[in-house]
Amino acid sequence: MSWAAAAAVRSLWRLRTGALRPLSAYGRRISVRFYSLGMTLDNINRAAVDRIIRVDHAGEYGANRIYAGQMAVLGRTSVGPVIQKMWDQEKDHLKKFNELMVAFRVRPTILMPFWNVVGFALGAGTALLGKEGAMACTVAVEESIAHHYNNQIRTLMEKGPEKHEELLQVIRKFRDEELEHHDLGLEHDAQLAPAYTVLKSLIQAGCSVAIYLSERF
Repeated sequence: MSWAAAAAVRSLWRLRTGALRPLSAYGRRISVRFYSLGMTLDNINRAAVDRIIRVDHAGEYGANRIYAGQMAVLGRTSVGPVIQKMWDQEKDHLKKFNELMVAFRVRPTILMPFWNVVGFALGAGTALLGKEGAMACTVAVEESIAHHYNNQIRTLMEKGPEKHEELLQVIRKFRDEELEHHDLGLEHDAQLAPAYTVLKSLIQAGCSVAIYLSERF
């Protein structure tokens, strides 16, 4: 086997095992297939996928910071295990989007440091209102995220469901889990929070702004 042929074999093996290389040993661009997803950079709608992964990564990061803030205040109370269970699922969501960011070479939003602070402050601030305040925050945020995921599902269906099936599966799964969190919030007296309707509306308005900015910057 010549040196060039051996180099080509090594390059293709690194691609198969996850070490991404956009060029072959001969300098020609090759199609990168992600075996865990069954999607390639060549057959997806890059603009849509970049936007979706960037904003979802930011959203799951923000959700993690919200639950961190809630646990800082309520972690030792009776509702602590409920919050921890939801937070653990959000950690899994963030881990998955971290993987997708690398796989599809999507840059994170430049607003990550801002969401770090704002997310924790929102979680801790609503938790200071008591269990009901924390749960009202959960209901508002998770309802917004589920609605946002539904919009993304429609977008990917329009762009070609067969090309984006694996990403669709991820988003559908996470959407369903966010709705479970929403329902848990209602079960734990979210609607008894002070000024529940006003609080929910303000949080959801903030979520809409965060989604808009994180998609674009």
